[in-house]
Amino acid sequence: MKIMSREKYIDKLLQNLKIEWTTLGNANYIELADKKRKAVKSSNRIEGNIPYYGANNIQDYVDDYTHDGTYVLVAEDGTTSVERYSIQWATGKFWANNHVHVLRAIDGLDNRFLFHYLHIVNFVPFLTGGGRAKLTKAKLLEIPIPIPYPDDIEKSLALQRRIVDILDKFTELEAELEGRKRQYEYYRNKLLSIDVLSKGKLKTDKIRIMTLGELGTFTRGSGLQKKDFTPTGVGCIHYGQIYTHYGTWTDITKTCVSKEFARKLRKAKYGNLIIATTSENDEDVCKAVAWLGKEDIAISSDACFYAHTIDPKYVAYYFQTRQFQKQKRKFITGTKVRRVNTNDLAKIQIPIPPLSEQQRIVSILDKFDTLTTSISEGLPKEIELRRKQYEYYRDRLLSFKH
Repeated sequence: MKIMSREKYIDKLLQNLKIEWTTLGNANYIELADKKRKAVKSSNRIEGNIPYYGANNIQDYVDDYTHDGTYVLVAEDGTTSVERYSIQWATGKFWANNHVHVLRAIDGLDNRFLFHYLHIVNFVPFLTGGGRAKLTKAKLLEIPIPIPYPDDIEKSLALQRRIVDILDKFTELEAELEGRKRQYEYYRNKLLSIDVLSKGKLKTDKIRIMTLGELGTFTRGSGLQKKDFTPTGVGCIHYGQIYTHYGTWTDITKTCVSKEFARKLRKAKYGNLIIATTSENDEDVCKAVAWLGKEDIAISSDACFYAHTIDPKYVAYYFQTRQFQKQKRKFITGTKVRRVNTNDLAKIQIPIPPLSEQQRIVSILDKFDTLTTSISEGLPKEIELRRKQYEYYRDRLLSFKH
């Protein structure tokens, strides 16, 4: 559908539209399923294939579920942005912790229509609390929602589904990319689990379970700030760049510092793992990149580097697994700023097969990583365009007067 014809179609679709406003507390349209949700400490979760949802995304995979069906998840607290409030789409069996409200549309309201509409809601007036804003159940139920053609359910649902069809077309590409990433994560977790390692050609006694502290040492970075960057000089990695710029490994730094300044800083060597030890959310704490460049590089504070005896990519991939994330969560401290100290990092366990097996696993994961990265890097412009189109048409189709 071309843009001009789409505009005319939308004009016709919304012509003489009748809207009735109700709230998320209206049980005729909304089922609230919060009573089934349950928080489980990471140390008590049993690993499985069922997604465990938190305020912003899937935090883990477990062997049981709290809900089965298609639901919309709205952050109760801990959303990464109050302006772009966390709304998630969950289908099938899943576990919801107590940081998300679980609801779904019933009868005269389409669930996907509700999902898209909640993305344009201004949640700020309904939030309470300070740094960790909270959307209580009482406030959630006050949020207004529109019902098109309330006196004609068939006509209402037909319109809602046409709107959903238009909006979903702009999100298909991101959904496909997300599916590829989850498939890659699944295989990465499997390949690096002790169960799978021991079921292969290796005997269990050839796989050692060791702590990171037994295999190497952690060194904190120095007082390096963004203002210290120079066009040329000694390569450096600032902890913030680990979140935004680097993947599993790199042999080129994004930035440099002067040679004079670099003399004062602690430096990582070839094969070291560079770890961001601080973040505003649990998922990003301990995000890591293996340094495979020839020269030593400077590392900022709020990061550390790990000198070890493992294949560099093997340990970098392990830092991305559920097994690592589960152990890491036990050591996270802080409220607004979340962090893990190097003494606790040293306590985390890792399965260590022989070097040849480490390299075989890395070779497999490199292929997956290259495929996923090439898809991700080849599509950003297209995804950005579709996201802008989505936001435009979402606002165009769902900004009803109230």
